[in-house]
Amino acid sequence: MPWYFYLLEFLAGALLANCVPHLVHGISGAPFQSPFAKPPGRGESSPVVNVQWGAANLLGGLLLLHFFWPTNEAGWSFFGVGAVFLALQLAKHFGKVRAGKHS
Repeated sequence: MPWYFYLLEFLAGALLANCVPHLVHGISGAPFQSPFAKPPGRGESSPVVNVQWGAANLLGGLLLLHFFWPTNEAGWSFFGVGAVFLALQLAKHFGKVRAGKHS
């Protein structure tokens, strides 16, 4: 399997992890940080923007999985590491933002 398949499987995991907080906050009607807020990643976007951003991440992750489906344990490992890596980064970032300690 070419090396870039693993990179794209990692990215698929990251995109699917990133879709969760945006979709959850958007669907529940709560504003949440997004890259489209001012300032990006710190300000809050409307629930509609978050649903759109979450859906874009979901679509991107699913498209990557469709075309680069992990066929071995290494591929699934890269997918899982991508999801967990981004989840941890988001938790650190949003924890600081919500505590008022901008990074």
